Amino acid sequence: MSLYHETAAILTGAGPNATHGGSLKSRIFRDKSLKSPPAQVYALALETSKWSAILKEVVEASDLLKHERKLTPALSLLLVHDLLLSKSGIALPATHGLRVSIERHKARLNSEFVRARIRRKCTTLDALRTQVEIEARGGCPVHPRWIRVNTLKSTVEEQLATTFKGWEVVESVAEVIKAADAFDGQGKKGKKVIHIDGHIPNLIAACPGVADFTKTEAYKSGKIILQDKASCFPAYLLDPRPERDGDVMDTCAAPGNKTTHLAAIVHSRGTTTIFAFEKDPHRAKTLQKMVKTAGSDTFTVVNAGKDFLKVNPLDAKYRNVGALLLDPSCSGSGIVGRDDAPTLHLPSAPSSSSSSSSSSSTTTTTNSKATNPKGKQNNNKRKSPPTTTTGTTETQEPPAKVLIDDDGVAIPVSSQADLEARIASLASFQLTLLQHAMSFPAARRITYSTCSIHAGENEHVVLRALASDVAKRRGWRVLKRQEQVEGMRRWDVRGEAEAMNLDGILAAEEEKEKEEVRDAVIRAYYRDDGRGVMGFFVAGFMRDGTIDDPVYLLDGVEQQQQQQQQQQQEGEEEEEEQEDPDGPFVRDEQGRIVRDENGIPTLKSTGEKAVDLKELEEGDEESSVEYRIEGQQEEDEEEPYQRDEKGNIVRDDEGLPVLKEGRSDESEEEEEEGSEDGDEWGGFDD
Repeated sequence: MSLYHETAAILTGAGPNATHGGSLKSRIFRDKSLKSPPAQVYALALETSKWSAILKEVVEASDLLKHERKLTPALSLLLVHDLLLSKSGIALPATHGLRVSIERHKARLNSEFVRARIRRKCTTLDALRTQVEIEARGGCPVHPRWIRVNTLKSTVEEQLATTFKGWEVVESVAEVIKAADAFDGQGKKGKKVIHIDGHIPNLIAACPGVADFTKTEAYKSGKIILQDKASCFPAYLLDPRPERDGDVMDTCAAPGNKTTHLAAIVHSRGTTTIFAFEKDPHRAKTLQKMVKTAGSDTFTVVNAGKDFLKVNPLDAKYRNVGALLLDPSCSGSGIVGRDDAPTLHLPSAPSSSSSSSSSSSTTTTTNSKATNPKGKQNNNKRKSPPTTTTGTTETQEPPAKVLIDDDGVAIPVSSQADLEARIASLASFQLTLLQHAMSFPAARRITYSTCSIHAGENEHVVLRALASDVAKRRGWRVLKRQEQVEGMRRWDVRGEAEAMNLDGILAAEEEKEKEEVRDAVIRAYYRDDGRGVMGFFVAGFMRDGTIDDPVYLLDGVEQQQQQQQQQQQEGEEEEEEQEDPDGPFVRDEQGRIVRDENGIPTLKSTGEKAVDLKELEEGDEESSVEYRIEGQQEEDEEEPYQRDEKGNIVRDDEGLPVLKEGRSDESEEEEEEGSEDGDEWGGFDD
């Protein structure tokens, strides 16, 4: 299948592996069945869609589809686009059937194209290009290509002398945006102009479409990183300082733009460790690669496949984490270029086949399906129902809205209720994440950000977090505007006033607190504000440590860890005892405790006697206590027990010593009296 057939299938959704969810770019680059380079397919599809309104007029006015029956409406647009607008022309051999079918109508097509330009009051092709670009953006200004210079490997001065050599430095972002709509004499869009940003250090705004920075040596070596200006807000606002904040944590780190930005900031200020978490194993690989390319792998610990919510804040390895950056999954409603495919206007089929014409203009069914192999109209009574997809004419039913989150996941949204339910679900997760971050014992600063424009994910999450138990117990509050770093203080787009009215959070009379929070949070909009950034939200939180719940104090952490260790040791000892139900002494085959000639059992654990008689005898000699048997004559110093020839005490079958003759009755009486007093020694228990 040629480049044109594959692109037509993508636009009309008629391919065997056609997917209708996600942006045009994601649909193309995820399609593993493509034989043509995805980048080439995407460029052709995007540019043809932009020009489709004009190309539709040209194709219809020239009766191209009437004369070339093998062409479909989508194919005719793609081929005519390359004939009239591509510098290299149609990307097919000169003798290829599709190319021949277009080029034999070249004169008529060129003539109709000129008429279309004049109808739009454009005196030159460049003027028409500018008009088409503006219409394709829906009237919104173009966004510059934002480039952050990675100070771990380079400087702005070095990049101006190398990557941007020959580029003109202008005073404002507005000039960069204006230059993007300019065309040179060869029809190439854009001028080589850049602007050094005044809010974020080491950030450059470049005119888009002029150069492919991904192919530069600076990009491949990690000296420059392509990152939207608004995406730089969280790390810059967090302002981590090793002497004040200790270690730093990026809780949802992939793909790594903010992680490496944190690294560049803290590296210039001292030595610290950055803990980066990413629960998705595949995205974690991207994070690891970016961290290494940026040169921060020596002090960044990537926790691949590990969920931040499952991390114990009291873990000893995180006891010095004082600054946390939270950029959780969100609706992605502020991402520029997410809805990157302009409406596709398909030309009508020949008027001689009314049924076929109607079908071609309202469905994505090709002419080959509307006619039989001999070119005759298909008059079957049972006709397929019309389908609706992207890549339609303006008379077609609009497709169902699809919400693409910042992870690229497509969520069908058929109603406002569906959208609100999705936002509520995301907000619940985001609040849980923020409260978890507030639980780290040494935490003093947190930034929370989303690439969403919805208040439910932004101001409302901030208000609920400030009202939470953990925030109140630990003294968390919003980072006020006057406390923010200088560049963020000067950013004048702040929170939405109507978003401050949240039931059950701030009472109506607390206007001062509402205004303080509104002025503290930061917003960015991607439409009509001329700043050239994506839709974004960020808020800072801080605490001075004078108020805290004892469980979060570092001393309390140490005490809790000691208690846990002690409990663990006691548990292990109990397990060891429970493992051997026969007790600690050696037993014979019949289960009886094995004793020596003195009746002393042997310990299993050491193999030694349970009692050392020699130590006892030595102790007796040193003792001043004198033992006597009641009724014994004072001059009789012998002990009452019988001994054998070797001097060992004679014992009976039960292991008890045998008394000398004439002493048994007295001994029994003593034994009975001793039993009453509770002083009898009954030997070692089995």
